[in-house]
Amino acid sequence: MSADKVRIGTRGSALALAQATETRERLVAASGRPAEDFEIVVIKTSGDRILDRPLSEVGGKGLFTKEIEDALLAGTIDLAVHSSKDMPTILPDGLTISAFLPREDVRDAFVSPRAESLSALPPGAVVGTASLRRQAMVKRARPDLAVVTFRGNVQSRLAKLAAGEVDATLLALAGLRRLGLEHVVTAAIAPQEFLPAVGQGAICLESRADDDATSALVASIHHGDTGVALALERAFLHELDGSCRTPIAGWARVVGESVIFDGEILTPDGSVAHAIARSGPIGEAAAIGREAGRVLKERGGPRFFQG
Repeated sequence: MSADKVRIGTRGSALALAQATETRERLVAASGRPAEDFEIVVIKTSGDRILDRPLSEVGGKGLFTKEIEDALLAGTIDLAVHSSKDMPTILPDGLTISAFLPREDVRDAFVSPRAESLSALPPGAVVGTASLRRQAMVKRARPDLAVVTFRGNVQSRLAKLAAGEVDATLLALAGLRRLGLEHVVTAAIAPQEFLPAVGQGAICLESRADDDATSALVASIHHGDTGVALALERAFLHELDGSCRTPIAGWARVVGESVIFDGEILTPDGSVAHAIARSGPIGEAAAIGREAGRVLKERGGPRFFQG
C-alpha cells in the first residue's frame, strides 16, 4: 500500500462498482481519511469477456477473480473487492481474504412480467439463469419449465427479460438492492425454499498476505458474524470440491453464540438432492462446514460430482 493511495481493484459492472464504492465509503468512515485516498481501479476479467457460454464450460468461478488477483500479486492494486460467491475456495499463494462486509439479504429474487411466482408460471414457460444451482432448483420445483442459459450483467439480463427472450429469471436480491433495483422484484423466495449460493449477498475483500498496512486498514470494517458464516460456508464448499459443475447451496447464519447451517447438493436436472442441517458454537464454524461437506459427499457418492 502506498503512503497516500489505497488502490481498490474491481470488475467494471455496475454491481461490482457499487460494491467497490460501498467498500471505499466504509474505509473513509472508519479511517477518517478523505475519499481521494482510495482509488477504484477497474479490471476486466475473463468472466466479463466470455458471455456466450455457461461458466461451467469455460472454467468456473475463477474467471471473475483471476485478473484482479494477478494485479494484487503484481502490486498494481492493494485491495480487491469481490462478490463472495465468485471466490474459489483455494486462493493463490500470497493472497488472503482480509475482511467481509456486513451481509445483505441472501434470498433469490423471482422476476417476471408474466407471473407472480415460480409456481404461477404457465406450463412450458422459459426461465433464464446463468446458475446451475438455480436451474436445478427450478427444475425440481417445476419440471415442466424450460431453463435456458442467461449470461450478462444484471441490467442486460433485465433487458433480455423485458424484450421477451424469457418469461422469468432469478437474480440475487442483494445485488438488486445494491443497484437500487429492488422495485423490479416480483417475489423474494424464502431461503428454505431456494437455499442460496455459498457466499450470496456477502462482499469479501482480498489483499496480499504480507501487506500488514492494508490488513490493518480493512480490519476496521470487517463484520464478524459474516466472517463466521462465510468460514463455515466456504469450508463446506471446499470439502465438496465445489465448482460451477455441481449445484451446491449453503446458508450459515449466526444466532447469539451459535451458528446455524443448511446445505444441499443437487443434480443439474433437480431430480436428486441431498440436504443437511447443522449447528454449533461459532468458534467451530469451519469444522462444522467441513463435516457437513463430508457427509453430503458420502451421501452423493463419487458419480454425483462427475457432471
